Amino acid sequence: MTNPNYPAGQAPDRWRTLLVIAVAQLMVVLDSSIVNIAIPSAKAELGISDANQQWVITAYTLAFGSLLLLGGRIADFVGRKKIFMIGLLGFAAASALGGIASTQELLFASRALQGVFGALLAPAALSIVSVTFTDPKERARAFGVYGAISGGGAAIGLILGGALTEYFSWRWCLGVNTPIAIAAALLAIKYVHESKAGGDHSYDLPGVFTASAGLFALVYGFNEAATKGWSDNTTLTFLGVSVVLLAAFVLIETKVANPLMPMRVVTERNRGGSYLGSLVVGAGLFSMFLFLGLYLQTVLGYTPLRSGFAFLPFTAGIIVFAGIASQLLPKVGPKPLMVPGLVAASVGLLMLTRITPETSYVTHVLPSLLIMSSGMALVFIPLSTTSLHGVGNRDAGVASALLNTSQQVGGSLGTALLNTVAATAATSYMASNPDRTPAFGITHGFTVAFTVSSVLLLVGAVVLFFFINIGKEAVVETEGAIAH
Repeated sequence: MTNPNYPAGQAPDRWRTLLVIAVAQLMVVLDSSIVNIAIPSAKAELGISDANQQWVITAYTLAFGSLLLLGGRIADFVGRKKIFMIGLLGFAAASALGGIASTQELLFASRALQGVFGALLAPAALSIVSVTFTDPKERARAFGVYGAISGGGAAIGLILGGALTEYFSWRWCLGVNTPIAIAAALLAIKYVHESKAGGDHSYDLPGVFTASAGLFALVYGFNEAATKGWSDNTTLTFLGVSVVLLAAFVLIETKVANPLMPMRVVTERNRGGSYLGSLVVGAGLFSMFLFLGLYLQTVLGYTPLRSGFAFLPFTAGIIVFAGIASQLLPKVGPKPLMVPGLVAASVGLLMLTRITPETSYVTHVLPSLLIMSSGMALVFIPLSTTSLHGVGNRDAGVASALLNTSQQVGGSLGTALLNTVAATAATSYMASNPDRTPAFGITHGFTVAFTVSSVLLLVGAVVLFFFINIGKEAVVETEGAIAH
């Protein structure tokens, strides 16, 4: 909520507010990748089976993705600063619990709790940026920082996870969040200003249940498909249940007085296109980190830390081009940045299909990472802007939650789908080439997955090309900005 004693968008602490939000957002983004490198050590110490290892990741993404809509609504109604603080402190406690977990069940439970509090934290954070920065040029710069963190944080997490696992313990990949979250909460007390939506504060509980359960069933169904196949009864049952529940959710949202996901938020073509594009991009991009990390470690023999550092060029490219994108956005508008950006990222992914067990990082991986990062940086910032285009203060939390939800659900579904594609392709390759070493089969599976990922990013470019119709005037105008 802006103070009436200074002009809208000129809150004196706004850049310090952004610093607090940046720290919190970095922590949430890091948590989606930092534990990837810790899994082998955690498996050995806690006796986690190959079948159960997925829950170290999916317990977090399922809780996070399923509850983001509710988290956004709670932040709007209860108060964005208050929920931001609760999210930070809860995330700190859940991370500490994971760091001292003595059994796999406790570890999985702590990861789910991290997802629950992350679902409160993330939409509150983006909403706070929206209501704090009302000057269009300043908001573009603020989203530039936010987008750079969202885009590059996963790679930073791989580096940090590798360093902590190699030199300390896998437990610190979780425990490191605790002091960061507490420090951010202490800073938030002083520098983050409270804001909330007015009007009816009732909750759409049937919508909460059908959306959360439907998303859980959908992601779980895809996870089952990755291990048991698409024709397995469990897979088909969960996918069928998800369709029924999500259809019921849409029906409920058109009937209730105060819906969890107001249709007015998603039916505006620019916002709806942003969410759909984000879903497809998440599906294509999340898998890149997974399969490329596996290629570097299992095929090229990189250590966890060296593998993490191999992603640094991606992070650097995101940071550099995010600055360029934030400068260009008010001048050219979102579409001229997003569509070419996704096409470039698609080309970068396609270049990764040339890898073999005998190719090198410098010639076959590095150029792809640089092209992908430059392209994706042009997408992240405009996407954050278009997803909140013209949204009212009352719906700021749910609008930002939808962007995060689409990314997380897309990433979860894409990873499960492409893992199945990669495994099937690898098995088929080895059956046709029995004289080759397993490394060739594994790598072939990765290249097929990269091909599908590249196609997904192209689909995202097509979606954004046809849906986004706002120009630079919509970015620079103050009318309709979330200013109060």
